[in-house]
Order: sequence, then C-alpha cells, then structure tokens
Amino acid sequence: MLPDFRVRQRDYLLEISRALTQELDLEPLLARILRISIEMLAGQAGLIALKEQDGWRVAAAHGIAPAFLSYLAPLLAEEKVRELDVRELNRMLKELTYTASQGLLNGVGLPLSAHGQVIGVIFIFRNYPDLFSPNDRLLLASFADQAAIAVFNAQLYGQVSYEKQRLDALLDSVADGILILHADHTIERVNAAFEKLLDRPRTELVGKAHAEIIRWAREPQGTSLEEAERGGWPLTPHATLYVEGDLYREGLPPLPVGVTYAPLLSPNGKLRNVIASVRDITHFRTAEEIKSTFISIVSHELRTPVALIKGYASTLRRDDARWERAVVNDSLSVIEEEADRLSKMIDDLLDASRLQAGGLSLNRADVSLPALAERLAERFRTQTSKHVILTDFPADYPVLLADENRIAQVLSNLISNAIKYSPEGGEIRISGQVRPEQVIVCVSDQGPGIDARDLPHIFDRFYRSNKAVKNTKGAGLGLYLARAIVEAHGGRIWADPQPASGARICFSLPR
Repeated sequence: MLPDFRVRQRDYLLEISRALTQELDLEPLLARILRISIEMLAGQAGLIALKEQDGWRVAAAHGIAPAFLSYLAPLLAEEKVRELDVRELNRMLKELTYTASQGLLNGVGLPLSAHGQVIGVIFIFRNYPDLFSPNDRLLLASFADQAAIAVFNAQLYGQVSYEKQRLDALLDSVADGILILHADHTIERVNAAFEKLLDRPRTELVGKAHAEIIRWAREPQGTSLEEAERGGWPLTPHATLYVEGDLYREGLPPLPVGVTYAPLLSPNGKLRNVIASVRDITHFRTAEEIKSTFISIVSHELRTPVALIKGYASTLRRDDARWERAVVNDSLSVIEEEADRLSKMIDDLLDASRLQAGGLSLNRADVSLPALAERLAERFRTQTSKHVILTDFPADYPVLLADENRIAQVLSNLISNAIKYSPEGGEIRISGQVRPEQVIVCVSDQGPGIDARDLPHIFDRFYRSNKAVKNTKGAGLGLYLARAIVEAHGGRIWADPQPASGARICFSLPR
C-alpha cells in the first residue's frame, strides 16, 4: 500500500506542475488545485481563501453546504478577520468546523506563499485528525508551494489581461487618432478614432508602413518622423515631435491634422515603439480663418466711415473757407450717419463677443409684434425713397413674451438687408402668420434673391457672398446675431429660396 500511496503523491505533484503551465485562468485553476488537495488529504470538502487588500475572500469551494458557505463568506470579510494571519485563520476555521459539525469534522490548512508573501490558504475538511509524518509534511509543503506559484501566476496573468483590456478601452475612447508603431515604423495597432479619420478599417492599416498611411497632400509644417530619426531622434526618452499639415485620404478631401510622436524606449535606451497621436485641427484652422476674415472685414468696414468723418470734419474746420449753412448741415448729416454706422458695428461686435462668452441675456416682457414691425417700418421709410415698406399681420396676432429690444434688432437687421440687397427698389413686406404653438414673421424684398450656393452659409459669422463684398457694406454679423437672438427665444430662423423673385427671411417664436 505504501508504494502505491507514494505513487499517488507523486502524481498529485505532477498534476500541480502541469497546472502551472497549462492553466492561467484563475477560477478553473483554483477548482483544479482544490480537487487535488481534497483527494491528496483524503478530505470530504474544502475551500481556498485568497488574501486581498480588503481582507480574505472565498475564491473556490467544493462539497460545502451552501448555508455554511453563505455564513462563512461575509465572516471572512469582517474587519476583525481581515488582519488575521494564516495560523490564526486556520485556527478559527478549525474551531468553526468542529463546532458546526458537532465534533464530526476536523480541518487541515495549507498556507499558500509565493515570492515571500502569503497569498492565500487551502483548507480541507476531513473526519480524522491532522497527524502527519515528517515526509508527509515535506510533501504537503512542496505541494502548497507549487500551488501558490500556480495561483500567483494566474493572478499575474489576470492582472495583465485586465491592464490590456483597460488599455484597449482607453485607446478606443480617446477622441484623437492613435497609432502604435514598431521601431521599423510598421503599424502595430490603431484605435477607432484613427479608423474614423481615415475612413478605413484597421485590417487595412495594421502591418502597413507609417509612410504609406501618413501621407501629406501638401508640404507639412515641421520635421517628418523619418527626417527626425535620420537626425538622431529621439535623443531623450521624452523627446516628442510635432508635425502639422493636410493628411491625404484616398477618395476623400485632405484633412487638417496635427501629429505628435512620442518614443517608447527600452531600459538600455533602444527604441521599441513610437506612439503617434493624430488630432483633427479643422476647428482650429477654421478659427484662424475666421480671425483673419474678421480682421480683414472690420479693418475695411471701419476705414470707410472713419475716412468720411475725418474728411468732412477737416473740411469744415478749414480757416480759408466760409461754408453755407446747407453745406454744413449736409456735412454734419454725413458725419452723424457714419458715426451711427460705427456705433452699430461696435454693438454688433460686442454682441458677437458676448455670444462667444456664453450667450445673450434676455429681458422678457409682453411684446406686440405688429406694433413693433410698424414702428420699425416707419423709421426705415425715412431712409429710402426707392422702396415701399409694408406690414401685413392678421388681426388676431397674439402678444408674445419676449425681449422687445432684441426682437427689434432682428427685424431691423432683416429690413436693413432687404433695402441693401434690393438696390433697384420695390416692395419690402413684413408679414406675420399664427400657428397653434408658434408665430412666424417674414421679411421679403424684390431684389435678385439669395444665390443657392450662399444659402447654407448666410447665418454664419462674418460670412458675406462675393457679390455682397463687392457691392454692399457690412461685416457679416447681422444674420448671425439674428439667428442667435431667435434661438435664445426658443425659435428658429431660415431663408425661403425664391429664385428671381427676391429674398425672404422668416423666423418663428413660441407662443
């Protein structure tokens, strides 16, 4: 019998050795170790408890009644039990087992220690005392050591798997495109954002050379990765490289991007990977274009009234001339008109600035739109002799809760545009409609209308059509501010295309 028992012991150790190399998933590994332990110690049941940061946890159990297990699991998590070492934990489990079984069961505990730290305990329930010979103890210690190494490796593998999953989730949640390159510049992996930027699946990108994928439609700003490496980059572990330009995309328009390269070096300073972060900078480039447009338009629009004011004022101040009263009045009238133009432009710029800073404030009160439209029509009739300005509102038009000054600003911009963009004259009509949940106001003229190519952009900040730039004055802020005011009231604004029959701008407001 003895040789057979020794053969069984050897087989147990061999099976644990195989588990070290075959099984890295923690739960199946623990179940396998526990089964071998129960057989090896001739037990009836058993459990494995692992030591974690917040205390002991039952990680595997076999042959234990659910009621006993449901009592044991929260007990091990108690604060006073968390600090117990393996000996104290074994003693507590033995007493608990003996009491629960009314003296029928004993317990045997094997500590699991790996790399000098206790990671858990195997506790086996059996119906005879734990009397072991020196050889038995040596065998059990060897078994426990190997089991501990297997558990430690499985935990390490689980941690590595978790870190990989976390890295995958992080890469796929980043808004910027990410490329991970091998040292030879072949692409190791890409994230979902980069796939979206190029509109190509990662199967077409992984394994390709960096130079095949990052291609520039025009000469970029900055040193390319290949040029930098020929110059010795990276000289330090944190030496980043930045390139900006228009990324070539097959079948799509070029995309403005900024690419930041960061090296990943081995402990001996050898380049292992290059991490490339690709950011879509269309928004920033658009902002720069808007800034340039703003400077160009404002400088041009300010120069004209300033020049007129200065010219007329200088003429009136001449000491060698005596001006008739009519000439003085005409000159002062021009100065006043141009000063009003400057004041309106400054107000519009300030409103645009407030919008950028967080919106317009509204002072709501009861407003009668028909009465407001008639007052504004009367004011604008004095400014043009070529146009007939009419108002057309139904008798049952409701009173609204709105900011009267802001709505007047919207209507003034629309009427002013109607006069400006129908230079031959004609009828300008301000009309209203009533709907169950909203009211609609439209301003129409009999000019040439809005070009279809300009329709999508007329409410953009600083946008002016090529024809408008040549023939009319303005900074391209009127309709932009009108849209902002209407939307702040909960309404919307739009242009009705009316080819060859003038322009018609409408807006709605909630009742």
